[in-house]
Amino acid sequence: MSATTAQATLPAGRHEIISRLHRIEGQVRGIERMVEDDRYCIDVLTQVAAASRALQGVALALLEDHIRHCLAGPGLGLPEDRVKEASAAIARLVHS
Repeated sequence: MSATTAQATLPAGRHEIISRLHRIEGQVRGIERMVEDDRYCIDVLTQVAAASRALQGVALALLEDHIRHCLAGPGLGLPEDRVKEASAAIARLVHS
């Protein structure tokens, strides 16, 4: 099965996550080129920090998806506002 075929069968939110991961992959390749080109260390570190934040964003999106579909799925009784509240609290914790 090709990557395009596999993406076509993913749930809607997963397409966005895959797109974000592809952008992060490009960022990391850019960082590799910066190191190979002996670019200014602070510029490289700035890009590393940006890639790390982007990965944190993906992790938070996956965690929210897990809360919403695995912990608060149909019949489990966790209201949507509680899912959002838990997701926001986790995001604040990660960003602190």
